[in-house]
Amino acid sequence: MRVEPVSEEVLVRRVVDTVLAAPGRPGALRVLVDGHPSARPEALADALVDPLRAAGRPVARLHVADFWRAASLRLERGREDPDALLEDRIDVEGLNREVLDAVGPGGRGRYLPSLRDPVTDRATRAAYVEVEPGLVVVLDGSLALGRGLTTDLAVHLALRAATIGRRTVPADAWTLPAYARYAAEVAPERVADVVVRVDDARHPALVER
Repeated sequence: MRVEPVSEEVLVRRVVDTVLAAPGRPGALRVLVDGHPSARPEALADALVDPLRAAGRPVARLHVADFWRAASLRLERGREDPDALLEDRIDVEGLNREVLDAVGPGGRGRYLPSLRDPVTDRATRAAYVEVEPGLVVVLDGSLALGRGLTTDLAVHLALRAATIGRRTVPADAWTLPAYARYAAEVAPERVADVVVRVDDARHPALVER
């Protein structure tokens, strides 16, 4: 295993190149950027949009948080249960049905850009969007690998446990066991297609395996 320090610009270019080099296939290419909230997976996902569009690929920029389960279900074990954070938060069936399977091979050719507002817990009532040829779905989330989401390419922003602990405010300390379980059971650095170490946010490093 080799770790290559890169600039943010090079990181974005490398990920975009990986997406563009993906084999041709029916339906959209489904990309997940996963990482602890402090690693800001949404920022990397956002940064992929313009370069992909400049390369001629339409992009659907979506968020796993817009497909959380209803609060009555995801908080059934309480608001500070780490196992529920890991196991109960994402509506995997809904996200697959309305987006990931819908845009994939044999899918219905249209997708729902959001399902539920994570703040208000209300349905967004978003309209369906038709899949354009060559579409790339770019999705960001946390604790999202190993949950059964139908994706083609996964990027994981990796942090050491000590870094996660240092970046976690005391009020959120209850989340730490969820991330420890995630590392032990899912092993995101092994299952992701692209792994980026971001313990120093200013100096990301690509992990080459």
